[in-house]
Amino acid sequence: MGMQLLRGLAAALLLQTAAYAAAPERPVVTGFDQPGLAADQLGVIVNDDDPDSVAIAAYYQEKRDIPAANLVHVRFKPGRSTLPREEFIRLKRQVDRSTPQVVQAYALTWAQPYRVDCMSITAAFAFGFDPAYCASSCKLTQPSPYFNSSVARPYAAYRIRPTMSLAAASVAEAKQLIDRGVASDGSNPAGTAYLVSTTDRARNVRAAGYAALRAQVQPIIPTEIVEANALENKSDVMFYFTGLTHVPSLDSNTFLPGAIADHLTSAGGQLFGGSQMSSLRWLQAGATGSYGAVVEPCNFAAKFPVPAVVMAHYLQGETLIEAYWKSVQMPGQGLFIGEPLARPFAGVSHPAREGGVTISARLLTPGLYDVQAAPSMIGPYRSVGRLPVSWGTREIKLDHVPPAYYRFERRAGSAPAQ
Repeated sequence: MGMQLLRGLAAALLLQTAAYAAAPERPVVTGFDQPGLAADQLGVIVNDDDPDSVAIAAYYQEKRDIPAANLVHVRFKPGRSTLPREEFIRLKRQVDRSTPQVVQAYALTWAQPYRVDCMSITAAFAFGFDPAYCASSCKLTQPSPYFNSSVARPYAAYRIRPTMSLAAASVAEAKQLIDRGVASDGSNPAGTAYLVSTTDRARNVRAAGYAALRAQVQPIIPTEIVEANALENKSDVMFYFTGLTHVPSLDSNTFLPGAIADHLTSAGGQLFGGSQMSSLRWLQAGATGSYGAVVEPCNFAAKFPVPAVVMAHYLQGETLIEAYWKSVQMPGQGLFIGEPLARPFAGVSHPAREGGVTISARLLTPGLYDVQAAPSMIGPYRSVGRLPVSWGTREIKLDHVPPAYYRFERRAGSAPAQ
């Protein structure tokens, strides 16, 4: 690929390296970095009146090396499903004052409360309480500017901090969730995406896009459309999307570290005591992230994760919180739960070989990349060309490339190459 670019690279580098004697023996690639939320960009909100929240926050801080300054302390009566908006608004002001500017997203260290009046608590912390994100009947709500964006710093770009709850029924379960997230990092698992099409017509609305999604991602991750009300006895679940009030046979499957799973239904985000299956059941079965509505959303697909979007961002190396949040167009009534920093598909390799270099990842981020080259690691770097990367690219082979140090930087706002 890119023969015209490679000829330009060769000509430019042959001229440039002639003046230097310290060029490497083979090409060295130091760029092509993947965007992804870092631990020092995550704020952890802890309820000091809830011993479980305090214990979960301490464990999470240790496991993820969260800076102490990023722990945001609040106090409120625990154990309630819903916070009144007036009480939340006071808490939110306190949180905003205490949060370092570098923080781009939040982790909550409790499972209850999961709702603020007519919003989910994760949406309320992200946007602030705003009735525009609510609906008392079958109506659309305010969309999120973060939806399917390439933005790596949402607070800097939109003044919102995506939020996810480290939800669990006990401290022990929360620790297991955190451990799964940590174990997933850079693991590049050989799992399968299961798109389950059920007989529940009202809740099966996402199945209309399954065939197109499978065609798109099958070269990147094995993808199966399963026409059944239950997925059973699978040992490699990485993604599991379905639509039912209750999902049977969850415990017969094995979820890989970092797995994402959810069911489109009205009340999955009601984590305790609801009439439908709690989204918490996915985490208890071994998933690392899930999503559910806390207030009746009706079956608007825009109020639930779009499988194609969450899979694309996750496979490109983004964290769970980034990929999941970017997949919901209208998240005001939806609760995000899981381990925010799980990042199983992070990592770009670029080993040199005789006469060239190969750049590979589970899924390279599409766009237009500026290519710079230098005869030494410290420069001086010169622009030597541009490289278009199309959707679905996993590997780029650059042949006949002169020995030098190369940097590949994606142009901000560049559209995916076709």
